[in-house]
Amino acid sequence: MKRLLLAFLMTVAWTAASTTYAAAVTIVPEGNRNTVQPKVPGASVRRTRAGRTTFDDKYEKIRDLLATDKKLIGKIRSAAAAYGFDPIHIVGAIVGEHTYNVDAYDRLQTYYIKAAAYAGNSFRFGYDDESIKDFLDRPQFAKCSTGLDSYRLWTCRENVWEDAFRGRKVDGKAFPDNRFSAVFFQPFYAGQTFGLGQLNPLTAMMFSDTVARVSGYPKLDENKASEVYDAIMDPDKSLAYMAANIRRSIDDYKTIANVDISRNPGITATLYNTGGSAQRAAALRARGGLPEENYYGWLVNDKIAELKSLF
Repeated sequence: MKRLLLAFLMTVAWTAASTTYAAAVTIVPEGNRNTVQPKVPGASVRRTRAGRTTFDDKYEKIRDLLATDKKLIGKIRSAAAAYGFDPIHIVGAIVGEHTYNVDAYDRLQTYYIKAAAYAGNSFRFGYDDESIKDFLDRPQFAKCSTGLDSYRLWTCRENVWEDAFRGRKVDGKAFPDNRFSAVFFQPFYAGQTFGLGQLNPLTAMMFSDTVARVSGYPKLDENKASEVYDAIMDPDKSLAYMAANIRRSIDDYKTIANVDISRNPGITATLYNTGGSAQRAAALRARGGLPEENYYGWLVNDKIAELKSLF
């Protein structure tokens, strides 16, 4: 009897220890894993040269905007607090976007003016003569129509696009071999991302439910394109969508890969740049180790002391 009791107690202890071990989260420390910056994509290099500027100049411009606009820093603090993480992660994403993808305006007010220029415009999401509404009514999307939050809904739709339409001819119509966001959510030729957070419309719609719940902004409707653009162009609103995006990356890595990236802004900046946090977390879980920053996140970590001084 004593032997059985001992065996039982040992089993309980082992189970508890195993559960504790399985639940232990690996914390990714600050700093870069790469000693030198990973290669910057050619498109970013060409875009910067075309603007007759340099990455250093663009970095200094966005850093100076942040350093001199305390109102903006206050808005960043508030957005980060609402979504439960350090505001340095939002700063990292802004710095990365405006260093490698676009050039910063000289002051925050210009972003509001630019956003106002889009307000009330009549445009729609679609491809050729097919609106996004008609496209999503196709039977291939039936499985995406019930009981999904906005993130899972648009992820499902994006997956259907990749599997059934991208680069294919369907019902006599040829579709481009390009991303869903580029084909259906780019009514302007100026680019696919906009505003302070350089968000694209599809990303904003993915986080519509989260932003509505946490920040109280109305849910987005793909059939009201001007309202989607208002959300990503208006700095106040776009900060909420940025924060929801970053929060999702942190949560995906913790729940899928058992890794805490909340102390490394270079990693969250990398994921803001690349997207696909769930898939990347799953890949990390499969191979093990720590996540690595890309060229964009590397800059954020390299400049971290300077960026933290903004607060």
